[in-house]
Amino acid sequence: MRTKLFFFVILLVTYSGYAQQDAQFTQYMYNTININPAYAGSRGALSVFALHRDQWVGLDGAPKTNAISINTPINNSNIGLGVSLVNDKIGPTTENQFSVDLSYTVPTSESWKLSFGIKGTADIFNLDITKLNPENSGDPQFQNLQNDFSPNVGAGIYLHSKKAYVGLSVPNFIQTNRYDDNDVAIYKDKINYYLMAGYVFDLSQEIKFKPAVLTKMVEGAPLQVDVSANFLFFEKLTLGAAYRWDAAVSAMAGFQITEGLFIGYGYDNETTRLKNYNSGSHEIFLRFELFKYNNKMTTPRFF
Repeated sequence: MRTKLFFFVILLVTYSGYAQQDAQFTQYMYNTININPAYAGSRGALSVFALHRDQWVGLDGAPKTNAISINTPINNSNIGLGVSLVNDKIGPTTENQFSVDLSYTVPTSESWKLSFGIKGTADIFNLDITKLNPENSGDPQFQNLQNDFSPNVGAGIYLHSKKAYVGLSVPNFIQTNRYDDNDVAIYKDKINYYLMAGYVFDLSQEIKFKPAVLTKMVEGAPLQVDVSANFLFFEKLTLGAAYRWDAAVSAMAGFQITEGLFIGYGYDNETTRLKNYNSGSHEIFLRFELFKYNNKMTTPRFF
């Protein structure tokens, strides 16, 4: 039974760790604060964001992610501040990450600004071995991990205008080993590198088009590239599609309910053999904004 249990721990943790490491978001263009601290305050308003993601529906132990964040510029200064919480459940593991982001923005021209950001994160990790139904629950080799704490730091840069953005970030610089046994780390939180960019084209007065790309690099894992294309109609309705290289195709929709309230939904359909074992992934979010500072909010409402 020990060998079988060891196999299941490796399978479940590698399943999440090797495949994606950080929590996966299809609508990353609205949730930039989670991967790039330099984004804090860039919209020129107090921005509250909440998201729920149910990944690989129908697959036992599949990831479920909840994220909430608040970011804002500090008065009329060049400083931005953000706080966020990400709850990620995968199989027998639960991980909570609480982060604080601080940014400083420097105008580089009449149209462009360059923001620098730092992120501090407190990570709390739990492993519930009983969810694996062990035959010998008293085996000291396989014990629960309760509130295993680890700190981390990250940084990012974010070059942006009203029409375009480019960002480079490393949310966590410290690699963390989980569930060490006999000097073997079964689970490793590896360093994730993100490069993202987007541009807004005015197709007409009523229609805007924004292609975007997010590239993620993780040591020991294939390069991940997300390419998306969104259309904004009458400053209200957003429709789009995305492709995650060798992984999934996605459909996205959003609606600007009021000037400050935006709701969005995304659906992923796997393109790998994993599609035979689940019915896709669902993602829904709300963004609420208020206290616009000097009409500086980035428009159109794409990033």
